[in-house]
Amino acid sequence: MKILVTGGAGFIGSNFILNYIEEHTLLNYDKLTYAGNLNNLDSVRNHNNYSFIKGDIKDKELVNKTIFDFKPDAIINFAAESHVDRSIDTPQDFIETNILGTFNLLKSALDYYNNLDNGKDVKFRFLHISTDEVYGSLGNKNKFKETTPYNPSSPYSASKASSDHLVKAWYYTFGLPILITNCSNNYGSYQFPEKLIPLMIVNCLEHKSLPIYGKGENIRDWIYVDDHCTALYGVLKNGKIGETYNIGGNQEITNLKMVEKICDILDKVKPSNSLKSYRELITFVDDRPGHDFRYAIDSSKIENKLNIFPKENIETGLQKTINWYIENMDWINKIKDTKYNQERLGVDLK
Repeated sequence: MKILVTGGAGFIGSNFILNYIEEHTLLNYDKLTYAGNLNNLDSVRNHNNYSFIKGDIKDKELVNKTIFDFKPDAIINFAAESHVDRSIDTPQDFIETNILGTFNLLKSALDYYNNLDNGKDVKFRFLHISTDEVYGSLGNKNKFKETTPYNPSSPYSASKASSDHLVKAWYYTFGLPILITNCSNNYGSYQFPEKLIPLMIVNCLEHKSLPIYGKGENIRDWIYVDDHCTALYGVLKNGKIGETYNIGGNQEITNLKMVEKICDILDKVKPSNSLKSYRELITFVDDRPGHDFRYAIDSSKIENKLNIFPKENIETGLQKTINWYIENMDWINKIKDTKYNQERLGVDLK
């Protein structure tokens, strides 16, 4: 199968490529913004099944040329601005990429699909990767289902909700064979260190403070990135056209308890010379605007219809993730040298 992967140099996109490069021909189309990192793909840079085009999904002409030249059997759209805190600081980037960029992809994908030969068009798929944040915030009960009404709270989630609606519209109005997935919080190797888990790991290793919003009571459902990639591949291969599938790890935990788990694992595998426990570095900071209280995914549809279940739990997934960051601090240092200084984002409204 020939798959066009947009945003393939990002966290989830690069992990997907690494997982499926042996089985399929993959074209990585990525703008290489701050979170796009070709170092993630060093191991496959010269692989016969891999190629790369530096491009922006907002670039109509290049998107169209890339699709028609490559002639994919499927398009997987990972490309997005994806950090809530950054969306508070610079919402325009999120509107332009996540909404207008998705529109460009859909338009070119539909033109391409309508020009396919009979038979080939039956196999084509457009898989759009989205987030559970489009559903808004939960209380202490219930979980997000595919039928849960959208209620986004941040510029990021609003832009992703908009893109989801566009994708659905291209199915209902124009007949483009689409699939949508909404996933819970991901973690694992190659995650940009502005996100909670890698930031806490790196700050521990550097004996820096571990800033936690509010009282750390916000709850998230976490999934290991390889489990997410497995689910995405299953949806691409066997999902029903026009359907949405929620993907979750069934691992709910408060932010504070997550950070404490990270500290406890590091205390065992990489103990500090100056601290009794990395927990001593935990600090509480002002909450960010529009901070949703709880996310939790009901994964029963993908489990029952496609027989897809996560393999990792919090303990096993965190252990793998922490070990990876300990062994790959050079990867972190390259990012810090050029792109990111571990600053806290999303508090200075402009």
